[in-house]
Amino acid sequence: MPTLTCYALTEFPHKVVAAPVDRQWMDAFPDRHPYRCLPLAIANTHGWHVLCPAPIEIEWNGGKELSDLKVRALKPLPQGRPVETFCQSNFSRGVATMQVDYLFQTSPGWDLWASGPVNRPKENAYPLTGIVETAWLPYPFTMNWQIMRPGRVVFEQDEPICSLLPIQKSALLTCVPEILRLSDNPELARQAAEFRAERNKFVARLKSGDAEAHKQAWMKRYFSGELADGTQAGDHLTKLRLKEPVDRREPQYGKAASPYRISINNQ
Repeated sequence: MPTLTCYALTEFPHKVVAAPVDRQWMDAFPDRHPYRCLPLAIANTHGWHVLCPAPIEIEWNGGKELSDLKVRALKPLPQGRPVETFCQSNFSRGVATMQVDYLFQTSPGWDLWASGPVNRPKENAYPLTGIVETAWLPYPFTMNWQIMRPGRVVFEQDEPICSLLPIQKSALLTCVPEILRLSDNPELARQAAEFRAERNKFVARLKSGDAEAHKQAWMKRYFSGELADGTQAGDHLTKLRLKEPVDRREPQYGKAASPYRISINNQ
């Protein structure tokens, strides 16, 4: 089974949690209807989040120098840690670099995708994505956020600052995209036409004020994992909840600290 091992570099490292399905902007919609988009909701829960240890404020004046970006802790960091040991400008030009407090190790053949949390846009801050070969790298990496324009950005305590997703290198290396006409696959073309016709009919009923269509509110074929004729898909997820990290470190005054160990399991 593929594993993700998180070797803590401090006694009080950042929290690591399974990515939750909830997003504040999705909750704000009437009836929380963005959650009806199953691909969106499933994507929300992919990976594990590294959380901010304390609220910090990042201010950038738009300049090109390291000194043009300032970071302030709005509350003390754990154990009185200086804020610059967590976040500062390492690359200039408005890029804020955050330490993640772990040396990550994945199974052979697996890399680690490190980026911002999925479907969680942040005003004036854009997460920079890295693919790290953690199967062999004996060194930690950092998470970087690009401040987009002069101004201030606040990361709240326990706000996700980094999302971790193991990816299998061989799966991408062996994948060869092909371009065909839809008519080259008659059965798929037939199914697509049925889907389109059913959807067009449903939209027309909504526009006409059909009471039953408005009660139904949305088509549930994809959510239910079925074709237009009712045939069930053989491999379909309606919910994805990953395992929470297991802290296997010895007690604080015991033996040398053991790592967090996360087993990738989508059950």
